[in-house]
Amino acid sequence: MNDFEGNTTRHMDARMNQRGIPAALVDLVLSHGRWDGDACKLDRKDLCNLKDDVEKLRSTVLKALDKGGLAVVEAGGALITTYARPNARSGRK
Repeated sequence: MNDFEGNTTRHMDARMNQRGIPAALVDLVLSHGRWDGDACKLDRKDLCNLKDDVEKLRSTVLKALDKGGLAVVEAGGALITTYARPNARSGRK
C-alpha cells in the first residue's frame, strides 16, 4: 500500500493512469521532493542529486558487505569502537 493512497481523489487516480505515472513515482516525489505552495516538486536537478546520493549509498553498502558486516559500540552517548563482523552468522552478538 502506498503512503498517499488513502488521500487520493478519483481525479488523481485517473490522471496517474492517463499519464502513466505509477504510485511508486508519486511516493518518490512525496518522499524526496520540496514543497512549493501546494505542490510537491522533484525536478531533474533534484533527481540527479538523489541519484548521486543513492550511488554513494550503494558504494558504501558494498564496502560494508565486503567486510562481512560492521558493528559500532556506543556507551553513554559516545562512540567507543567499531569492527568488522566477517563471522556474523556464528551466533555471537
